[in-house]
Amino acid sequence: MSFISYLVTGISLGSVYAIIALGYTMVYGIAKMLNFAHGDVIMVGSYVVFVAVSNMGVNPYVAILISMAVCTILGMTIEKVAYKPLRGTSPLAVLITAIGVSYLLQNLALLIFGADTKAFTSVVTLPNLVLFEGQLTISGVTIVTVVACIIIMVCLTLFVNKTKPGRAMIAVSEDKGAAELMGINVNGTIALTFAIGSALAAIAGVLLCSAYPALTPYTGSMPGIKAFVAAVFGGIGSIPGAMIGGIILGVIENLSKAYISSQMADAIVFAVLIVVLLVKPTGILGKNIQEKV
Repeated sequence: MSFISYLVTGISLGSVYAIIALGYTMVYGIAKMLNFAHGDVIMVGSYVVFVAVSNMGVNPYVAILISMAVCTILGMTIEKVAYKPLRGTSPLAVLITAIGVSYLLQNLALLIFGADTKAFTSVVTLPNLVLFEGQLTISGVTIVTVVACIIIMVCLTLFVNKTKPGRAMIAVSEDKGAAELMGINVNGTIALTFAIGSALAAIAGVLLCSAYPALTPYTGSMPGIKAFVAAVFGGIGSIPGAMIGGIILGVIENLSKAYISSQMADAIVFAVLIVVLLVKPTGILGKNIQEKV
């Protein structure tokens, strides 16, 4: 049963990566920008829940809603102040700005909360599921994480394909100029994309810290990078691709830690990405788009 246990844990970790990757893939798909500060939004959301629950005694579910609101406002602010002026400029300028925003958020967290690791209390109260006469135990956090990932992916897909704001996102993604001529508010649509991605980052942060209850100003850095890898792996710009890429990545990482080496797990993850990009540069569900000159 040990293999199944490692597999389930990998799927749970991959589901967190998938939720984070959805933020990356939406922002890139619509705004054609890579928000590398996304991982630090996760950290901010986790600290909001930590302070609300541990220091203020707020109900955990209310704290999650507060965290989502704070991250939504933060994401829209980052887009307006840092990324909006850079639209149409070089990708290098966007990358440098994103790294700067990331370091700013980390250092603000260091200044406010210090470098000490905080013990994050899990907000998930679902009991563990015991199977095969006690040989396999699936934690409540794992169940909630996987179910949340599936629900978010389905809801996001329906939102993009079936609602007016979602169809506006598709139009902006395909041609900003044409979308603007059709009366679509391009700035508002991109801001909405950042808002949704940042709200999802808050949920991912809570699930991540509930499963691995240690919170520092650097908590979101590595998961954010791995979620970007998952988005590229699945096909950046594809919502189902982000989910598939995240889960596969989580499974590979966890099985690598269990059967190869915990020190080599991250290297194996990035090696798999390199192989995938060499074989299929657009990722698993990515599509080649030929731009007309």
